[in-house]
Amino acid sequence: MTRTHWAAITAVVLALLFAGAATVASAGGNDAAAPRTPSTASADAGFARDMSVHHQQAVEMSFIVRDRTQDEEVRRLAYDIANTQANQRGMMLGWLDLWGLPKLAADATPMDWMNEDGGHASHGGGHEVQDGSLMPGMATKTQLEKLRKASGKEAEILYLQLMIVHHNGGVAMAEGCVRLCTVGVERDLAQGMVDAQRSEVELMVDLLHKRGAEVMA
Repeated sequence: MTRTHWAAITAVVLALLFAGAATVASAGGNDAAAPRTPSTASADAGFARDMSVHHQQAVEMSFIVRDRTQDEEVRRLAYDIANTQANQRGMMLGWLDLWGLPKLAADATPMDWMNEDGGHASHGGGHEVQDGSLMPGMATKTQLEKLRKASGKEAEILYLQLMIVHHNGGVAMAEGCVRLCTVGVERDLAQGMVDAQRSEVELMVDLLHKRGAEVMA
């Protein structure tokens, strides 16, 4: 099998394992390390809300490129990313429902929850919205429009470049949850995101090089 295929299998298996663990933990309520209900200002809730938005854009970009190229390797990768991140997004939104917390907090700034470790800007807190980019790694409206208009090899390269940046931003967010979240199953999911997305970044860099392109500066 290709490295892309193995990474896809790993990502899907991780999503299924964490989904099962989340169901058991939610039904039993036996996570001794977790508070009874995270507050809306907690890292647990902030990560669930922000990563849901972050994942949604990855799903959107993946569906765009699927329709803009006939390359089976890129289409398969895009499908796997969309499927995995849509499943994870559903889990995180489900947790917010379980906790009785809003999926959107009008008084919360994206990434503020990451400042709970001391307010280090390098961890992503205080990200400034630019051209629709709400969080680190997210593509801008201009970049998304360019992807929609591209086709063939051009679309493949732009998708890979944008998704590498997107994954790197997601990894930083997930690492923040591993440090700060108190719900064990959510920390486990976040660590799974770190591992899977780092692996996918390596694969996407290889795919870029095969197309004579480099990672976006």
